[in-house]
Amino acid sequence: MRRHADDIPRSERSLLTAYWALSGYGLRASRALGWLAAAMLVTIVLLMSVDLPKDAPKQEATGTIPASGGTVTFEIDKDEPHNPTGNRFTGERFEKALHVTLNSVVFRSADQDLTTAGTYIEMTSRLAEPVLLGLAVLAVRNRVKR
Repeated sequence: MRRHADDIPRSERSLLTAYWALSGYGLRASRALGWLAAAMLVTIVLLMSVDLPKDAPKQEATGTIPASGGTVTFEIDKDEPHNPTGNRFTGERFEKALHVTLNSVVFRSADQDLTTAGTYIEMTSRLAEPVLLGLAVLAVRNRVKR
Protein backbone atom coordinates (compact mmCIF):
# COMPACT_ATOMS: atom_id res chain seq x y z
CA MET A 1 0.00 0.00 0.00
CA ARG A 2 2.91 2.32 0.65
CA ARG A 3 3.85 2.20 -3.02
CA HIS A 4 0.41 3.57 -3.93
CA ALA A 5 0.34 6.30 -1.25
CA ASP A 6 0.23 9.90 -2.45
CA ASP A 7 2.38 11.48 0.27
CA ILE A 8 5.69 9.69 -0.41
CA PRO A 9 8.36 11.20 -2.68
CA ARG A 10 8.47 10.12 -6.31
CA SER A 11 11.98 8.64 -5.94
CA GLU A 12 10.90 6.38 -3.08
CA ARG A 13 7.81 5.31 -5.01
CA SER A 14 10.00 4.46 -8.01
CA LEU A 15 12.35 2.43 -5.82
CA LEU A 16 9.46 0.50 -4.27
CA THR A 17 7.94 -0.14 -7.70
CA ALA A 18 11.27 -1.49 -8.98
CA TYR A 19 11.60 -3.71 -5.89
CA TRP A 20 8.08 -5.04 -6.48
CA ALA A 21 8.69 -5.61 -10.21
CA LEU A 22 12.05 -7.34 -9.78
CA SER A 23 11.35 -9.60 -6.82
CA GLY A 24 7.82 -9.14 -5.48
CA TYR A 25 9.10 -7.39 -2.34
CA GLY A 26 11.65 -10.15 -1.75
CA LEU A 27 9.01 -12.88 -1.73
CA ARG A 28 9.17 -14.15 -5.31
CA ALA A 29 12.43 -15.90 -6.07
CA SER A 30 11.14 -17.01 -9.46
CA ARG A 31 10.58 -13.40 -10.52
CA ALA A 32 14.12 -12.40 -9.55
CA LEU A 33 15.59 -15.48 -11.22
CA GLY A 34 13.54 -14.76 -14.34
CA TRP A 35 14.90 -11.21 -14.51
CA LEU A 36 18.42 -12.58 -13.92
CA ALA A 37 18.03 -15.07 -16.77
CA ALA A 38 16.68 -12.32 -19.05
CA ALA A 39 19.57 -9.99 -18.15
CA MET A 40 22.10 -12.76 -18.80
CA LEU A 41 20.50 -13.56 -22.15
CA VAL A 42 20.61 -9.91 -23.20
CA THR A 43 24.26 -9.69 -22.14
CA ILE A 44 25.16 -12.83 -24.11
CA VAL A 45 23.39 -11.60 -27.25
CA LEU A 46 25.01 -8.16 -27.02
CA LEU A 47 28.47 -9.64 -26.49
CA MET A 48 28.05 -12.08 -29.37
CA SER A 49 26.66 -9.51 -31.78
CA VAL A 50 29.05 -6.61 -31.40
CA ASP A 51 31.46 -6.77 -28.51
CA LEU A 52 33.67 -9.83 -28.62
CA PRO A 53 36.75 -9.14 -30.74
CA LYS A 54 37.35 -11.04 -33.96
CA ASP A 55 40.61 -12.56 -32.73
CA ALA A 56 42.46 -12.42 -29.46
CA PRO A 57 45.03 -9.62 -29.76
CA LYS A 58 48.52 -11.00 -30.14
CA GLN A 59 51.37 -9.76 -27.99
CA GLU A 60 54.61 -8.87 -29.73
CA ALA A 61 57.91 -8.55 -27.96
CA THR A 62 60.68 -6.65 -29.69
CA GLY A 63 64.05 -5.86 -28.22
CA THR A 64 67.72 -5.40 -28.78
CA ILE A 65 70.61 -7.46 -27.52
CA PRO A 66 73.78 -5.40 -27.17
CA ALA A 67 76.86 -6.94 -28.82
CA SER A 68 78.96 -6.47 -25.71
CA GLY A 69 76.41 -8.21 -23.49
CA GLY A 70 74.49 -6.40 -20.78
CA THR A 71 70.83 -5.73 -20.32
CA VAL A 72 68.20 -6.73 -22.80
CA THR A 73 65.25 -4.40 -23.23
CA PHE A 74 61.92 -5.63 -24.52
CA GLU A 75 58.84 -3.70 -25.52
CA ILE A 76 55.61 -5.64 -25.29
CA ASP A 77 52.94 -4.32 -27.61
CA LYS A 78 49.36 -5.49 -27.83
CA ASP A 79 46.94 -4.63 -30.64
CA GLU A 80 43.52 -3.16 -29.92
CA PRO A 81 40.63 -5.66 -30.25
CA HIS A 82 38.67 -5.32 -33.50
CA ASN A 83 35.01 -6.08 -34.18
CA PRO A 84 34.27 -9.20 -36.22
CA THR A 85 33.19 -8.93 -39.83
CA GLY A 86 31.73 -12.35 -40.62
CA ASN A 87 29.27 -14.60 -38.82
CA ARG A 88 28.95 -13.33 -35.27
CA PHE A 89 26.69 -16.06 -33.90
CA THR A 90 28.97 -19.09 -33.70
CA GLY A 91 29.44 -21.69 -31.01
CA GLU A 92 32.89 -20.38 -30.10
CA ARG A 93 31.60 -16.81 -29.67
CA PHE A 94 28.63 -18.11 -27.63
CA GLU A 95 31.02 -19.94 -25.32
CA LYS A 96 33.15 -16.81 -24.81
CA ALA A 97 30.06 -14.65 -24.22
CA LEU A 98 28.65 -17.19 -21.74
CA HIS A 99 31.99 -17.27 -19.90
CA VAL A 100 32.08 -13.46 -19.60
CA THR A 101 28.43 -13.32 -18.49
CA LEU A 102 28.70 -16.04 -15.85
CA ASN A 103 31.78 -14.38 -14.42
CA SER A 104 29.99 -11.04 -14.30
CA VAL A 105 27.19 -12.53 -12.16
CA VAL A 106 29.66 -13.23 -9.36
CA PHE A 107 31.63 -9.94 -9.65
CA ARG A 108 34.61 -11.52 -11.40
CA SER A 109 36.38 -10.23 -14.45
CA ALA A 110 36.52 -12.69 -17.31
CA ASP A 111 40.03 -11.63 -18.37
CA GLN A 112 38.67 -11.60 -21.90
CA ASP A 113 39.83 -8.88 -24.27
CA LEU A 114 36.71 -6.95 -25.23
CA THR A 115 36.04 -3.98 -27.44
CA THR A 116 35.24 -0.67 -25.74
CA ALA A 117 31.49 -1.26 -25.93
CA GLY A 118 32.00 -4.80 -24.62
CA THR A 119 33.89 -3.48 -21.62
CA TYR A 120 30.99 -1.18 -20.74
CA ILE A 121 28.45 -3.97 -21.23
CA GLU A 122 30.49 -6.22 -18.93
CA MET A 123 30.70 -3.46 -16.29
CA THR A 124 26.95 -2.92 -16.46
CA SER A 125 26.25 -6.63 -16.12
CA ARG A 126 28.74 -6.86 -13.23
CA LEU A 127 26.60 -4.29 -11.43
CA ALA A 128 23.06 -5.39 -12.33
CA GLU A 129 23.23 -9.19 -12.39
CA PRO A 130 24.63 -9.70 -8.86
CA VAL A 131 21.85 -7.44 -7.55
CA LEU A 132 19.26 -9.70 -9.20
CA LEU A 133 21.02 -12.77 -7.82
CA GLY A 134 20.98 -11.18 -4.35
CA LEU A 135 17.25 -10.47 -4.61
CA ALA A 136 16.65 -14.11 -5.53
CA VAL A 137 18.77 -15.33 -2.60
CA LEU A 138 16.88 -13.04 -0.21
CA ALA A 139 13.57 -14.33 -1.52
CA VAL A 140 14.67 -17.94 -1.02
CA ARG A 141 15.91 -17.05 2.48
CA ASN A 142 12.55 -15.48 3.32
CA ARG A 143 10.74 -18.63 2.14
CA VAL A 144 12.98 -20.96 4.15
CA LYS A 145 12.94 -18.74 7.23
CA ARG A 146 9.14 -18.86 7.63
